[in-house]
Amino acid sequence: MRSIRPIRRPLRLLAASSLALASLVACQSSSGSDGKGGASVDPADAKPARITVTPGSDGPAVAPDGGIKVDVAGGTLTKVQVTPDPSSADAVAVTGSWSDAKKSWRSTRTMTPGASYAVLATATNAAGEVTTHRSAFRTRAAKVFNGVSVTPSNNKVVGAGQPVSIAFDHPVKDKAAVERRLSVSTSPKTEGSWGWTRDPLTGVERVDWRPESYWAKGTKVTLRAKLSGVNTGEGRYLRRDVSSTFTVGTVRVAKADLKQHTMTVYEDGKKVDTIPVSAGSTAYPTWNGTMVVLGKAPMVNMTSESVNIADPYNKDVPWAVHLTTSGTYAHAAPWNEGKGYFGRVNMSHGCIGMSEADGKSFYDRATPGDIIEVTGSTRETVATGNGYGDWNLSYEEWKKLSALD
Repeated sequence: MRSIRPIRRPLRLLAASSLALASLVACQSSSGSDGKGGASVDPADAKPARITVTPGSDGPAVAPDGGIKVDVAGGTLTKVQVTPDPSSADAVAVTGSWSDAKKSWRSTRTMTPGASYAVLATATNAAGEVTTHRSAFRTRAAKVFNGVSVTPSNNKVVGAGQPVSIAFDHPVKDKAAVERRLSVSTSPKTEGSWGWTRDPLTGVERVDWRPESYWAKGTKVTLRAKLSGVNTGEGRYLRRDVSSTFTVGTVRVAKADLKQHTMTVYEDGKKVDTIPVSAGSTAYPTWNGTMVVLGKAPMVNMTSESVNIADPYNKDVPWAVHLTTSGTYAHAAPWNEGKGYFGRVNMSHGCIGMSEADGKSFYDRATPGDIIEVTGSTRETVATGNGYGDWNLSYEEWKKLSALD
């Protein structure tokens, strides 16, 4: 009986197949592959990202309106924060923008004078390693400041003629620098423009934002003015940011026809009253044009000296609604009730007078921002800066008063 020899050929084939498989696996797991066909970077071969911040920690104090620069070499910026030191009261945080695929960052606003700031920047290199840079600097203190007053104040309900208004303690030489820091948002969206004007009596300079036409009822308006650190000229800096949000209430328009000696009052387009009036005489005529209610008081002492009138008078005037800084009011004039002036003849020193009952009724309705349109007087149109005379220019004329037009 013959013995059977073992078959060895399949074993040789298996060994060859195993060797081929091992070779294939070795190729797939070789150094330098990311498993997706692309080459990875060994962290040992990647240099750390290098961050540069200007101004640096060792430099002198910088101008509040100077820029901040953050750059990186050998990596990509992932975070930049410029924050005021807690000891710098009311100092503003600094915003910025990226450029060059996050290779650089530049500040986009001015800084509070005399404040300390800290910079935190991070970047990653090609291997994903993180570099962190911390530095600090200080802004120069201002030798002189400019101050601002904002109208309307926050959360007020105003009439349809009220502009957004910022008045300055001192004239502004660099108007464009200021205007670039101002923004107005409205709901619903409303077309409007900034315009610069000056009160001819007081010399106070303002920048006002008025719509193309009177505000619509219910419009919500928000002012944001990033003014801290803005140089208004010759090193006179603004100290703080300001903001205000207000709402437009009843659209109240009074149309005073001085030839007919009447003032007709409309609310939301509907006539609610017609009042007999006696306005400025031939010697002291009332301003023509559109005026806006500035405020009101139940009693105001009026004198000829306060408005530079030669004809002497000194009266306590009831139910006084203020219209111009030059001294125009719509008010009750009870001393004229028995003279037959109202509805017949203009005999005042420039104000719009009415009976005590009508004056009280008009006073009760009046809200800052309400509109009074005066026609039929022999006097010129009230100036844009005399109160809120902004509406006496067409919208195209008004836009030309913008420093950025």
